[in-house]
Amino acid sequence: MLIHHGQIIEKVVRRNGHSISDVARLTNVNRRSVYNWFNQQQLKPEIIYRIGCVINHDFSVELPQLFTSEDFQKGFRKTSFLNNSTDQPEDLYNKHYWKDKYIDLLERYNTLLLHKVSVA
Repeated sequence: MLIHHGQIIEKVVRRNGHSISDVARLTNVNRRSVYNWFNQQQLKPEIIYRIGCVINHDFSVELPQLFTSEDFQKGFRKTSFLNNSTDQPEDLYNKHYWKDKYIDLLERYNTLLLHKVSVA
């Protein structure tokens, strides 16, 4: 019996309630790539590992021939480190985050212009 990597990944992603958009964003690919992965019988272990790390799922359960649980524990520690940083990865793709950054930048720029005009 051949194992279909894409179907296994799709089942886990959907069962755990992750959106395709979030998986695409967190793995730095477009949604079409995620759907293409779901349709592929064989995937590179690096891709499966990357998906597992971003959705916090240990694929060694479904694919023990490719991974051990220790492989994913290392990856989970790396992603938890990222989640403790000041700019959350989710925030970087949030339109309100960028709008607030932009407004802050404009306000600082206007302050500089006012200061320059008053000095001159």
